[in-house]
Amino acid sequence: TPQLIQLGLVGREAAAAAGRTFEPAPPADGTRYFPETQHNLYGTFLRYWEKRGGVARFGFPISDELDEVAADGVTRRVQYFERARFEYHPEDLDGFYRGRGLNIASLHEVELGDLGRQVMLARGVQSPSFQALAAAPEWSPASWPRRIEVNLSEQQLYAYEGDLLVYQAPVATGRDGFNTPTGDYAIYDKYTMQTMVGNAGGESWYVPDIPWVQYVVGGVALHGTYWHDQWGTGTRMSHGCINLNIDDAQWLFQWAVVGVPVSIHY
Repeated sequence: TPQLIQLGLVGREAAAAAGRTFEPAPPADGTRYFPETQHNLYGTFLRYWEKRGGVARFGFPISDELDEVAADGVTRRVQYFERARFEYHPEDLDGFYRGRGLNIASLHEVELGDLGRQVMLARGVQSPSFQALAAAPEWSPASWPRRIEVNLSEQQLYAYEGDLLVYQAPVATGRDGFNTPTGDYAIYDKYTMQTMVGNAGGESWYVPDIPWVQYVVGGVALHGTYWHDQWGTGTRMSHGCINLNIDDAQWLFQWAVVGVPVSIHY
């Protein structure tokens, strides 16, 4: 369980080792305020914190956002947490998407600071090299086969590596008359962005610049959606495709490869 193994308080320790102190901040409009540490969290860092594990993984914020010179000499926007430091890397946003006015965040737009190494050096800890044990198996992706399940009743998507659930995301699937087909399929084609045009059931559609498209059967695809926010609400919105929040669609696109099994069921 998450309670058995936790990250150390490397955020607090690294800040202390660097002589950094952070004054308490008052609540600010448009932010999530944490009275436990008296700091605010909002925008890109808040989305990353919520999506990647929240307080269980990163702890509470122990600073507000601030500018700091990173190890590469570049001044970056950062924020300290009990167990981490977030660093903002806007250069990793792809201009191809930015130019189309879509809020498509890069998975690498927020990166974690190398606090473990910094704390180890501050403590004077030596890290000896070890040879692999003779009986230790070589790691292989085949040891953790990836698969996707889409539960139409729950309107949820689950991504697995072996039997380990590694990601869950709300979806919006095909509405009546355009029901998403059930069955066992596999991703057979992928596009970072695509314009979808169709005509079926007396309806026509033209939707430009759909991001993170992965086809699983016929014209049915997993993809990001910028024209509604009904994922996981039970309101089925599509002409058969599996609609995802753009951030979730990107994660899935970069995690899955052609051939990954996709099971769709009630």
